[in-house]
Amino acid sequence: MATYISLIRFTEKGAKEIKKSIDRAAAFDHAAEAAGVKIVGQYWTIGGYDGVLIVSAPSEEKALHWLVALVEGGNVRTETLQAFDATQFAAILGEK
Repeated sequence: MATYISLIRFTEKGAKEIKKSIDRAAAFDHAAEAAGVKIVGQYWTIGGYDGVLIVSAPSEEKALHWLVALVEGGNVRTETLQAFDATQFAAILGEK
C-alpha cells in the first residue's frame, strides 16, 4: 500500500468558504473510498498548516490521482510526503 501525508493550506477561495470544509471533506472521503483509496485520517489544524490528510491506496498512481483531485477543487494547496511503515522502511534499507 502507498501511504501519503498531505499538509494542507486553504486557498483564498477555501478560506472564504471555510464553513463548507467539513462537508467538502466528507464528500472527498466518500468518493475516494468508493474508488478504493482509504482515508486514514483527516484533521484540521492550527499553526503553519490548516489541515493534515493521510491517504493509503493500493498503488502510488491511485493515491496521487486523488490528491490531485483534491487540489483541483481549488480550495486547498498541499505539500505531500510519502510515508513508510517499519516493514517498508526496513525493505528500503535492505534489511528484508
